[in-house]
Amino acid sequence: MTDPSDPSGAARTTTEADAGPGVGESDLVTVIMPARDEEKFIGAALDGIQAQDYRNLQIVVVVDGATRDRTAEVVEERAAADPRIELLHNPQGGIPRALNIALAAARGRWLVRVDAHSTVGTDYVRKNVSRLQEGRWGGVGGRKDGHGVTPAGRAIAAALGSPFGVGGSVYHHGEVEQEVDHVPFGAYPVALLRELGGWDEDLVANEDYEFDYRLRMAGHRLLFDPDIKIRWHSRQTIGDLYKQYRRYGHGKVAVALKHPASMRPRHVLVPAFLAWLVLAGLVALRRPRIAAAMVAPYAAALTAASVKTGRDLPRESRKYVAPAFLAMHIGWGVGFWAGVADALRRAVSRSDDRRAA
Repeated sequence: MTDPSDPSGAARTTTEADAGPGVGESDLVTVIMPARDEEKFIGAALDGIQAQDYRNLQIVVVVDGATRDRTAEVVEERAAADPRIELLHNPQGGIPRALNIALAAARGRWLVRVDAHSTVGTDYVRKNVSRLQEGRWGGVGGRKDGHGVTPAGRAIAAALGSPFGVGGSVYHHGEVEQEVDHVPFGAYPVALLRELGGWDEDLVANEDYEFDYRLRMAGHRLLFDPDIKIRWHSRQTIGDLYKQYRRYGHGKVAVALKHPASMRPRHVLVPAFLAWLVLAGLVALRRPRIAAAMVAPYAAALTAASVKTGRDLPRESRKYVAPAFLAMHIGWGVGFWAGVADALRRAVSRSDDRRAA
């Protein structure tokens, strides 16, 4: 059998007695990881990948050109000890570009993306590949469970697992295997990724959702399997969570402009809610009681969800649950409307340029 520790997949062989669990897989799997400023986390992320019971791996880490810490050095040290690990660089920066650099270098039949901010169990690759080998799925993904280490971080992780916080994003809280419209850090056949042109490098966020949309429009299906677990190191402060969701909301506009049919009611619910809050603020200037009535349903829902979500948290974390929900909702809404404003400005600028020409 081929020795997976030989990255070329050459003819060096081992006996079954020498082989550890999972060494006998015939298909090489390429695990890819984009990374920027991940010195604190990438070691643990690589630990999880290197410990996979599916051993026939090519592990490609693409370090962003804007990295300011020792991320690349950590990967180089790991690569010196494990020839399955390859370090590539992304001078231009950006996650979609990093993913495409990794895809171009992929030698495997299957590709599994792992985030540098996450850790996975030893069966992660095997379970993903097993589902892909069924031949029914264009992509497979698992459940993304947040992990917090600060009081606020633990509240944020709990909020990310709440339908009130993330709505219809099944991969945050789903417990039943099902077909979905998007998976986190998905696993795909390499040939299909290349056929669809990889990830859109014009996007600064939501590149994974946009790719999954094109995959589905090409007639392929996506599987969410809750038995496949991702432990994701979530944001640890409310401010960082707000910035993250503001970026998500802003990025959604770019995807919507490319694929209007990709929008779902849940994508416009939060921006509509933010507009409602602004209207309530204006009404409050003259009719405070009416304004209070306008926001009362959300306030009640926020209170109920915060109590439910926080009841299993340590006491010092409970006070951060409601702010976490607010940061997610308001951040996403503000980002979305900022994205709309930016798109309108670009449209006006192009119109002016055409008239000037």
